[in-house]
Amino acid sequence: MKIAVIGAGKWGQALYSALKINNDCVISSRSKRDIEGFVELQDALKCDYLLFSIATQMTLEFLNLNFIPNNQKILVASKGIDTASGEFLHEIYSKFAPSNNLAFLSGPSFASEVIQGLPCALVISSQNQELAQIWANAFPNFIKPYISDDVIGAEICGAYKNVIAIAGGVCSGLGLGQNARASLISRGLVEMARFGEYFGAKSDTFLGLSGAGDLFLTASSELSRNYRVGLGLAKNQSLEDILVQIGEVAEGVATAKAIVKIAQQKNIYTPIASQVVDMLSGKDAKEALKDLLKRR
Repeated sequence: MKIAVIGAGKWGQALYSALKINNDCVISSRSKRDIEGFVELQDALKCDYLLFSIATQMTLEFLNLNFIPNNQKILVASKGIDTASGEFLHEIYSKFAPSNNLAFLSGPSFASEVIQGLPCALVISSQNQELAQIWANAFPNFIKPYISDDVIGAEICGAYKNVIAIAGGVCSGLGLGQNARASLISRGLVEMARFGEYFGAKSDTFLGLSGAGDLFLTASSELSRNYRVGLGLAKNQSLEDILVQIGEVAEGVATAKAIVKIAQQKNIYTPIASQVVDMLSGKDAKEALKDLLKRR
């Protein structure tokens, strides 16, 4: 396969390093990077198979400015919900490509471990199972891909787990112990599934790699950018200072606001996400914890 990875952040570079093992693979982004295999963006977009690893909040603008539809087969490796519009990624990409040409990558996967070639399992979700299988075949042996048709479920898992990861970081940063964090993550999984149920997601998705697997990983490790956001909030650091220290996009920050906005519109109960938004807006982490514990 001739594959172009669009987006040269850590996750894009990790997927590029994996896919180039068995495929003719290039990588590109809007700004020039000193990476072997890097090509100009317009040359990359001419490939038949495109993997997008672009920050969710920049996706619509990027596609409007750069993407020219030519029946490309697309795998979306980003996670999140667009804050401005409240749209899921499949809704954004569907404006530029037919749904049968779209697949979505999810599951527990830190970029640093993928680059090292450490084993992991991922999920490729698509309405087009043949396309999902084609993408699955492109991955090297140390990555085990599973196939699903629950696109919305995988998307909600990938977006929501970053929000719960911020709460997990707060829990650890406050020194509340392993019991408290396990309780928080478990209730976070329930909250994710409740949100997904409204949109018709399958319950099994939340118990699998896309849901529980990715949530448990992201909400309990300092390798997670969103978890580190929570650690900073627990120390009463400003959000601006936290993000400067991290130096990368933490998708859960914007996604939390999008989730709570949707939840208010649809009357979905999201207590953890709501407290995360309040903390991101300046609420004291200990006060947020008290409010979570005293709710009915």
